[in-house]
Amino acid sequence: MTSIQERIVPTNLTNEMSNSYLEYAMSVIVGRALPDARDGLKPVHRRILYAMYELGLTPERPFRKCARVVGEVLGKYHPHGDTAVYDALVRMAQDFSMRDPLINGHGNFGSVDNDPPAAMRYTECRLQSLATNGLLRDIEAETVDFIDNFDGSQQEPVVLPARVPQLLLNGATGIAVGMATNIPPHNLGELIDGTIAMIHNPEITDIELMQYIPGPDFPTGAQILGRQGIKEAYTTGRGSVTMRGVASIETISQRGRQDKEAIIVTELPYQTNKASLIEKIAELVNDKKIDGISDIRDESDRNGMRIVIELKRDAYARVVLNNLYKQTTIQSNFGCNMLALVGNEPQLLTLRKFLQVFLNFRVEAITRRTQYRLRKAEERDHILQGLLIALGNLDAVIRLIRGAADTASAKQELVDDLSLSEFQADAILQMQLRRLTALEAEKIEAEHQDLLTQITDLRDILERRERIDAIIEEELTEIKNIHATPRRTEIIQGDGDLVDIDLIANEQVAIILTEQGYLKKMLVSTFEAQNRATRGKAGAKIKDDDEVQHFLTGCEHDTILFFSDRGVVYALNAYQIPSSSRNARGMPIIQMLPISSEEKITSILAVSEFTDHEYLVMLTRNGFIKKTALSAFGNIRSNGLIAISLAEGDELRWVRLATADDSILIGSRRGMAIHFHADNDQLRPLSRTAKGVKSMKLRKGDQLISMDIIPSQVVATIGEADENELDNDVDEELTNDTAKDAPWALAVTTSGYGKRVPVSQFRLQRRAGLGLKAIRFRKSNEELAALHIVNPDDEFMIITARGIIIRCDVNAVSLQSRNASGVRVQKLDDDDAIAAVALVPPSSEETSEEAMENEESTMES
Repeated sequence: MTSIQERIVPTNLTNEMSNSYLEYAMSVIVGRALPDARDGLKPVHRRILYAMYELGLTPERPFRKCARVVGEVLGKYHPHGDTAVYDALVRMAQDFSMRDPLINGHGNFGSVDNDPPAAMRYTECRLQSLATNGLLRDIEAETVDFIDNFDGSQQEPVVLPARVPQLLLNGATGIAVGMATNIPPHNLGELIDGTIAMIHNPEITDIELMQYIPGPDFPTGAQILGRQGIKEAYTTGRGSVTMRGVASIETISQRGRQDKEAIIVTELPYQTNKASLIEKIAELVNDKKIDGISDIRDESDRNGMRIVIELKRDAYARVVLNNLYKQTTIQSNFGCNMLALVGNEPQLLTLRKFLQVFLNFRVEAITRRTQYRLRKAEERDHILQGLLIALGNLDAVIRLIRGAADTASAKQELVDDLSLSEFQADAILQMQLRRLTALEAEKIEAEHQDLLTQITDLRDILERRERIDAIIEEELTEIKNIHATPRRTEIIQGDGDLVDIDLIANEQVAIILTEQGYLKKMLVSTFEAQNRATRGKAGAKIKDDDEVQHFLTGCEHDTILFFSDRGVVYALNAYQIPSSSRNARGMPIIQMLPISSEEKITSILAVSEFTDHEYLVMLTRNGFIKKTALSAFGNIRSNGLIAISLAEGDELRWVRLATADDSILIGSRRGMAIHFHADNDQLRPLSRTAKGVKSMKLRKGDQLISMDIIPSQVVATIGEADENELDNDVDEELTNDTAKDAPWALAVTTSGYGKRVPVSQFRLQRRAGLGLKAIRFRKSNEELAALHIVNPDDEFMIITARGIIIRCDVNAVSLQSRNASGVRVQKLDDDDAIAAVALVPPSSEETSEEAMENEESTMES
């Protein structure tokens, strides 16, 4: 009992647990989970490659069973389970896991569907040429240290003498104790370019390196959205990279049936399981979380990946695809955690630090290789010098050897008499008689001279760092020329975050605002095109004391700008406006915009993009006009933004989009129109708070009713008007040639008559003039309701004060001169009148949503 108590050592349990846990943690971190920053390998991968190299499984040799390699690794270097070794071997052979596989596999090594590989007794392997050229070459030249294996019976390398930055090339994933690593793969050619750039400029920054290494290059291709995540990962060591699969929208033909649209997925994000993805999509369709999909099938083969997602006939392909991006792994994030071992210490590395560690290792490896070669050359030259001494004293050497009692005495006599070393004496005694000929003596002398040159060169390499840098660059360039492949992953602009607008179809819509402030939105497709002079359809339920004030067509993705009579602008996304039926009244606008009861919306405009080269042209009731850069309205506050300063009693009435090269056409109630340039000479850009300048001189009792923009390419064909022509208001004869010219001015009166007039008949003049007559009225109480610029493919929609809408093709309206009275375009009730006209841009089923976003809509009040 006493002896047992004497063997018990009192220990603090807290300290014991802490020390034991730390030892275990460091063992996992250093010995299993984290890669070395020098060769980019974990111990198991390093041992597999070295064991295959020892077995002679080089690229030019035959394949060997994987079971043979696994047994070699287990027996000599890696005393763990065979499954762990085989799984690591398999991954190094998978072209969808490694950007540049290090092992050439023969047989079933798994698939992107997460199918397991065949058993190791069935598969075969050998090293890829990149593994021998880029990782294992010169390992015999004492370039790296060797240590005892687990039982001391073998020697294994601490690190492989990598010639390429393998850690960034193929990436790494590992979970240790209290830390993890997740490094994405990169393109070999780009890495080598970045490394060479760092050799030339050691002070290069992470951002400058991104000119050579723009981002990860995944083996499965796909796309990377935006560069912000890449920049964070490269500069801080941590960042999230958004990956998106490559998908296209195609029309597939079906025998005997109508063609259908389908989404074709040809590339998936890195580490995405294709089979699980297809199951997830089917589950979302069954749960009705994604609409519009009728069938899913996998048509992948040895030529590449192809997932076909058939769509229903009424589905919008872009919306379905955006929902797939949002709810499935077709779009996913790669969380970069650039953690690796530097001197057996885990460190979070930036891009520059990765390459710096690699270059320092290459300098060390080349220095050790050069020292090894120098030592071997000096040893060989030492032997050759002894042979040359023997050849110079050949008779004495022969007599000495013949007279010696044994080999040992002959060796000692050679050392004493000729001042040779023991190595030289051994070489002389082992020299064959045939080497005593004159020819052999010349060869020995030539080899001696070559070695002297080589020794001088090797010593120069060791003394000059620039020689080492040149060797590194030369070796990298050689590997790039042999093994580099084109980039597979495309980096595109965009942050990758899908917002509401991405999940909404960009359909054409009509937006109506009544005088009493009811706002509604309807699909343009609700109204089919009709013949002119018909009555139309009800577009809104209008109260007896209410009438339509603004009518606009645009797209769901547009931003709708609301301009008030006080010169303030408000903004809403078109998709935020509630959709209504034709018979609905709509929603009060005060519930959607922070306007007071005394404030009225006098103009609305659809904008697809806030660019720098476009302007907002604003016209007030009293005829003051100004243009302001559209970009000044790109960030409108929720409570609005001042668009123009107004004089007392004036109101902002019309707003249009234009460029500096366009021209402006303004119409009045009495049927007059003025046409002038929008350039800086006539209308220079002003700030948001500016008042504006005079646009048109009005006769007594007249007022402005319309403003539209004529494109710059049309303006160039229109001549200037002289003063006599303007005074006499002479109408030009309408010839067939001028009738064909487009665009035209569409004039519509309050009594439902309209016509098209070639814009060439509205000669350019100076701002603030009286203008030209645009139409002749049939009745004394008739007035001009709208004056628009239209194109041959346009349609227009007219709404009456009572809410009756007609949709018509502009070609159905006759081409007439300025002095004509027009034809009937809409049949009106006795107590009704034309309230507004809006254009419908051309659209078809093949028109993409992106093209729709660039189309401009117009409105009239």
